[in-house]
Amino acid sequence: MRIRLIEIAHARSGDKGDTANIGVIARKPEFYPILVQHLTCDRVRKHFEGICLGDVERFELPNLHALNFLLHQSLGGGGTTSLKNDAQGKTLSSLMLSMELDVGSEGIR
Repeated sequence: MRIRLIEIAHARSGDKGDTANIGVIARKPEFYPILVQHLTCDRVRKHFEGICLGDVERFELPNLHALNFLLHQSLGGGGTTSLKNDAQGKTLSSLMLSMELDVGSEGIR
């Protein structure tokens, strides 16, 4: 079964200098294990290829049913020096939610 991330999560993003910060929160607690399994650093790095030029870090927040990602070197230097239209990374959460996941037989209910 293939789904878009937006079907099981919502997200919010921002910045700290040249690092984008994206929080992904499960819409239901039972969706959190799907996020943990499918939203790996490698998968997120590939999804943001061409945008994220540095490392991707993931932090698990099981009590909130959420994951937080730091995408280093993603904002062209940051808000005061970047020539990007979105120097604070506010739209990156929408891009994250467009990701498609192959959840296999586990599906969603």
